[in-house]
Amino acid sequence: MTKPTPTPRQPVVLGPGEGRAWPMGRIGAVFKADGDETAQRYSISEWWLEPHTQGPGAHAHAEDDIFYVLEGTMSVLVGDAWTDAPRGSFVLVPGGTTHDFENRGEVRAGVLNLSIPGAFEPHMPSIAQWFAEHPPGDA
Repeated sequence: MTKPTPTPRQPVVLGPGEGRAWPMGRIGAVFKADGDETAQRYSISEWWLEPHTQGPGAHAHAEDDIFYVLEGTMSVLVGDAWTDAPRGSFVLVPGGTTHDFENRGEVRAGVLNLSIPGAFEPHMPSIAQWFAEHPPGDA
């Protein structure tokens, strides 16, 4: 039996700040790779929160969420415990675990987010609409 030949994927090379931007007021996301770019295996995005900005609120989903703090300090809820995660911190949230994130600090904070398995970006229109209707509060 012959295995089907996979469709070749193209390399993705982006400079700082490049990608598909989703501005949502005091929160912004920039998708680096998702969907066909990753063969639906994972999604990679940056999430940036202005100082004293709440995140999406406590939620859970089937996908694992991985956060690596790029700048500032991101407060991350995992289960029922908040942790202040400064630059360079790594947080793995297994699928099904309640989680949230917010920036309680004085400077802009950002995380690199991996969602595994992928195909997260198709949810962004409804997420952006939700934030338009429910602007993030003060953290």
